[in-house]
Amino acid sequence: MIATLVFALFSGLNIIFSWRWLGNPRHHGFFRFFAFELLCGLVLVQTSDWFSNPFSFRQLLSWVLLAGSLALAVHGFGLLHRYGRSQGDFEQTTVLVTKGAFRYVRHPMYSSLLLLACGAFLKAVSLVSAGLAVLTALSLLLTARTEERENLARFGPPYEAYRERTRMFIPWLF
Repeated sequence: MIATLVFALFSGLNIIFSWRWLGNPRHHGFFRFFAFELLCGLVLVQTSDWFSNPFSFRQLLSWVLLAGSLALAVHGFGLLHRYGRSQGDFEQTTVLVTKGAFRYVRHPMYSSLLLLACGAFLKAVSLVSAGLAVLTALSLLLTARTEERENLARFGPPYEAYRERTRMFIPWLF
């Protein structure tokens, strides 16, 4: 019951923040909305298992991934705030940020959400959690690809060069 209420509250907030993009599948906010919904579902479907067997390898690995997710998100937001010179929304930067985590991956905040999904999945491995984690990853991939088209239009050749030398989510791999 509480998980349902939390999901409804989160979904309401997600709709409020994503409202202007929900009718536009050409905007990265459209797909990001679904990624957040799926992540919320993944976290909440497992709430009873978050603290079971706290010292098992799976739980410890989960906490490492969750802590990494938080650290990467804070780092990425800080870099955008410090160097991006945003217009309006923090993500509408006027300067291409290539420092810190952005030196290695083009989408560190989406990488942090992937870490969150993996960490939440490991809390209680099941077909449902695996399905939610895979759908979250697909939503984040669609979000990133859509955002890359936007960034290419905004920054032009410098973004294309940046895209060629960095990976999307995982340094040196993907």
